[in-house]
Amino acid sequence: MSRKNILIMGAAGRDFHNFNVYFRNNDDYNVVAFTATQIPNIDGRFYPSELAGKLYPKGIKIYDEKKLVDLIKELKVDEVVFSYSDVPFNYVMTKASIVNSAGVSFRLLGNNETMIKSSKPVVSVIAVRTGSGKSQTSRKVVQVLREAGKRVVSIRHPMPYGDLVKQKVQRFATIEDLKKHECTIEEMEEYEPHIVMGSIIYAGVDYEAILREAEKEADVIIWDGGNNDIPFYQSDVVFTVVDPHRAGHELTYFPGNTSLRIADAAIINKIDSAEPKNLKLVRENIRTVNPNAKIIEAASPLFVDHPELIEGKKVLVVEDGPTLTHGEMEYGAGMIAAWNYGAAEIIDPRPFTVNSIHDTYKKYPKIGRLLPAMGYGELQIKDLEATINNTVCDSVIIGTPIDLGRILKINKPSVRVKYELQEIGAVTVRSILKEKGII
Repeated sequence: MSRKNILIMGAAGRDFHNFNVYFRNNDDYNVVAFTATQIPNIDGRFYPSELAGKLYPKGIKIYDEKKLVDLIKELKVDEVVFSYSDVPFNYVMTKASIVNSAGVSFRLLGNNETMIKSSKPVVSVIAVRTGSGKSQTSRKVVQVLREAGKRVVSIRHPMPYGDLVKQKVQRFATIEDLKKHECTIEEMEEYEPHIVMGSIIYAGVDYEAILREAEKEADVIIWDGGNNDIPFYQSDVVFTVVDPHRAGHELTYFPGNTSLRIADAAIINKIDSAEPKNLKLVRENIRTVNPNAKIIEAASPLFVDHPELIEGKKVLVVEDGPTLTHGEMEYGAGMIAAWNYGAAEIIDPRPFTVNSIHDTYKKYPKIGRLLPAMGYGELQIKDLEATINNTVCDSVIIGTPIDLGRILKINKPSVRVKYELQEIGAVTVRSILKEKGII
């Protein structure tokens, strides 16, 4: 019987994982292509033969998703597997309709097909949308476990935008490791906070190989999720962060709705800045789809190192890139800091943008007067630096998780916004971990 031809739709993350764990050595299937979207400059490459395995001696080409229908015909595709995250339900079903109308099947792989079993306890931190507050939650989980005497190693959802062979297994324990692995801004935003708190974090492409390395130096593994994706590992505890600033999205985004349904504890973050009606709606929606989940209420209080650079000043606000782009947030920590500390004016960066940053606003016009910290490669980092330096303002508010001043040469005063998870009430990360026997 001939092998079934498969095309995997992705964004350089979940797609590679699904291939590795389900299709790589599977004689029933022949993966003829990946398609790419969301992330710039990943189409046109190959998933290399060194990672693709013996069935794919030439590797597998990655195409722009815009060519999907033509590829189905040209490559005689039998089935399309959808493998990326943080998109509305109607987006997924529109893609399914396009695929079905081209004559072939559309598939979503399930948890049992894609989750790897660890020899160590796994605590997963995921969310219903990008920008909900996973990062500070992961740091809180690490802190609690370390206080309990556990050796903790985190594994981050993939962001392999460079040389995939070199990025098969990456370990980050120092700032120098970020330079060694030539990390993008998006990668540094996730790895650097762990490093700063003295923690170890792994990432890469082959997540079984990554897990086996991490297990050698850990009592507990933390899965630090990306976007709103489900974990790559079978989990002993799942914390799912819910964002009341986007109330209702927990029911209508893929796979965030799945992430909520598998939660042992749902964390309603940002309650200090959310409207009461939205908090009520989020609580009701949690109870509707996952009545057994414990609910942790939390705030993400902001701290700035130099508030005098905000008060009464004309400021440029730089926010986390993915949170503003496919995360669709209208504002983030930087804008809240501008409001809280009395900025006189928020300067619109759009008249000052260059090259790829200019293109980002064309693709995501709803970003408005905030500047997304886009940095998918050296050229885009330079474009971001030029845009900041071109903008006429008194100072720059940096609302990203990392110190952009370490990476960029900014020609005006800047102030960093920091935030941590602050639990409110008796149900906490610590109480859930105790209940589940992790500590």
